[in-house]
Amino acid sequence: MRFCHNFNIANRIIRREKERNIDMIANKTFYISHGSPTLPIDDRIPARQFLKSWKEAYPEKPSSILIISGHWDTAVPTVNVVDRNETIYDFYGFPRELYKLKYPAPGAPNLAKRVKELLKASEFSRVDEDKKRGLDHGAWVPLILMYPEADIPVVQLSVQSERDGTYHYNMGKALAPLRDEGVLIIGSGSATHNLRQIKPPGSHPASWAVQFDNWLKQALLDGRYEDVNHYEEKAPNARMAHPWPDHFYPLHVAMGAAGENAKAKLIHSSIDMGTLSYASYEFTPASS
Repeated sequence: MRFCHNFNIANRIIRREKERNIDMIANKTFYISHGSPTLPIDDRIPARQFLKSWKEAYPEKPSSILIISGHWDTAVPTVNVVDRNETIYDFYGFPRELYKLKYPAPGAPNLAKRVKELLKASEFSRVDEDKKRGLDHGAWVPLILMYPEADIPVVQLSVQSERDGTYHYNMGKALAPLRDEGVLIIGSGSATHNLRQIKPPGSHPASWAVQFDNWLKQALLDGRYEDVNHYEEKAPNARMAHPWPDHFYPLHVAMGAAGENAKAKLIHSSIDMGTLSYASYEFTPASS
């Protein structure tokens, strides 16, 4: 009897520890710069190793993932409501082996409905559902390195590039309750994203990219989130760093989802091809 009693206590401790671990990873939000589609196959890119070692830094497994990708740009917020995610190859002209990669993560229709519910309860009166779309490369490229087993349910949420940073920050604020429900919220984009300015691999980082990258880091670490919301007026070289804001707005969603006074932490920094920043950030809520 004593053995059974001790065994039951041990099981309860293990169960509580697992629940606590889920809370630890899901209670944070993240912005990941996914950069080039070749990230899963190109060892030359420093960010590849960073994402491959993700589970060493964050060993806890979330119950599900909500990812906001700069590659899904719609007029109104839209979630994909599917049972199984197809792998979308929304790029062309890359090595053939890239098109052989699959990331068949399960969908999470209930989570998608919950995302819609939270947004509609806030200022977002219309939220659409897409019942066919899978995961674009802004979603599956980082996830195939972070969680290669593809066994965590994933929902994708679109951005609205015709809106502004504050709009997306408020979108994140509306989604904040998901953190207490075991959902890992990830914004996926690029800290700088000007494809017309890309240089050959190994090129020295462009001064404008470094200046914007440094400004962003300091603004986030200082908690100047309003400056980041209004980066067009506040940041140096804002238009050069982001001629179109689709890859930047996922940052605002992740930032907002962590709540006011959240603490930002730079978890990776590198610039590839002269202009493409892979800076990635963790946001921890002030109450943690």
